Amino acid sequence: MRRRTLDALLTTGGLIVAVVLLVAGGLLTWASNFVADNVSTQLSTQQIFFPETGSEQLNDPAVQPHLEKYAGQQLLTGDQARAYADHYIKVHLDEATGGKSYSELSNISRANPTDEKAAGLVQLAFRGETLRGLLLNAYAFGTMGKIAGYAAWAAFGGSLGMLALTLLGFRHLRRVPVEEEVGAPARGAAVPATA
Repeated sequence: MRRRTLDALLTTGGLIVAVVLLVAGGLLTWASNFVADNVSTQLSTQQIFFPETGSEQLNDPAVQPHLEKYAGQQLLTGDQARAYADHYIKVHLDEATGGKSYSELSNISRANPTDEKAAGLVQLAFRGETLRGLLLNAYAFGTMGKIAGYAAWAAFGGSLGMLALTLLGFRHLRRVPVEEEVGAPARGAAVPATA
């Protein structure tokens, strides 16, 4: 095979890879923006706000270190949703239920059907864990959106790298003699003597 043909194939392949990475970067950017906008829109309709700085709710040592940076803000991002779910709702649920899960409380309530306090705790745990789960889903989707954004940058970087290599390949292609074969010694190179 002629060297020039091989170089042309490899260079063209590099160009195709650069274009594919460029398209992938565009699609990943779209996905990242879509997820971020969707998470923010869905969370904003819930009208959840973090406690204000200095409030009694924020002074709780189990809450303050995790939520202080968001004090008074509206919950709009996946990271905020996780902080609120894990360090606000969960803390208060654990205080109210003695750290028991919905399943444990439900079992207690079914064993004592006339116990109104147990039935109330079941409802509290159900509502709290449901909201917590929804917020943690927003966090998961927000994280996927961030990962898509990072992947987009990697794809754009890879595309730029492949484009640079492709341009160098086309430049090299012009310098290769038309008749040179792959694996043949270059012109002017010494050919080993055979006996």
